[in-house]
Amino acid sequence: MAKLRIKKHNHALNRSLGGDIAINAILIIFGAFMFIPMFYAIMQSLKPLDELWVFPPRFYVVNPTMKNYGDLFRLMSTSWVPFSRYIFNTILISTVGTFGNLVLSSLSAYALKKVKFPGANGMFRIITLSLMFNATVTSITNFLTMSILGWVDTYLAILIPAFCTTLGLYLMGQFIETAIPDSTIESARLDGAGELKTYWYIAMPMIKPAWLTLIIFSFQGLWNYGASIYIQSEQLKTFSYAIGQILAGGIVRAGAGAASTVIMMVVPIAVFVVSQSNIIETMASSGMKE
Repeated sequence: MAKLRIKKHNHALNRSLGGDIAINAILIIFGAFMFIPMFYAIMQSLKPLDELWVFPPRFYVVNPTMKNYGDLFRLMSTSWVPFSRYIFNTILISTVGTFGNLVLSSLSAYALKKVKFPGANGMFRIITLSLMFNATVTSITNFLTMSILGWVDTYLAILIPAFCTTLGLYLMGQFIETAIPDSTIESARLDGAGELKTYWYIAMPMIKPAWLTLIIFSFQGLWNYGASIYIQSEQLKTFSYAIGQILAGGIVRAGAGAASTVIMMVVPIAVFVVSQSNIIETMASSGMKE
């Protein structure tokens, strides 16, 4: 019996040196364009007042100074609410709100997509449609609800809506549906795992890119949370609101305002840099099907 010859071909996909150089050059150019706003904000925060109003604006600073940061902290220290209080409120709202949003969104999405019960698909469609409503449209209804519940002028008025964001649930639901096969969930159930155990030990590790992406979006939104119709007490207001009050002081506070812009953007950028690889993984795996 003649032996069947099987010829194996190994193909190595590789770009030319010129192609690599061209791709890297394009990425560097686009990266530079993305960095320009951040670079300009940093330069503005280091300019003395006379350079801030030079026209046309310059992307560099001639006489760099840290006076703007000193003025910012001096202005905050003279307010009747301590500067640390605004920082505490912002950190509390950002961390607790992000954690609550992650837990409730992932639990709800898991139940709607992997726990089969009547009306789950219809409920998810209604939630998806709610993405079309602007927050301004529902502000009066939300205020009346908060007032009836007694949450006006408390942290709950900010935290509870942050826990229940439609975008978070939609993001987690779409990723759970595409990234977790039904066979995996069924195997866990056959092995005796309950729904909460399956959710925590199987579903959550498999959708890590999705919940890291949600953390970034949620944290960024809450970190920049400013004035609110639900909060009247100065002791409960955020750092972003305090910065807005400083900027309202006019031209003489322009330097402090430039410094505050840098401070406000540092933390969200740091969170994004730490988790950027997982965001890329989320986008790459969003089209996967079972």
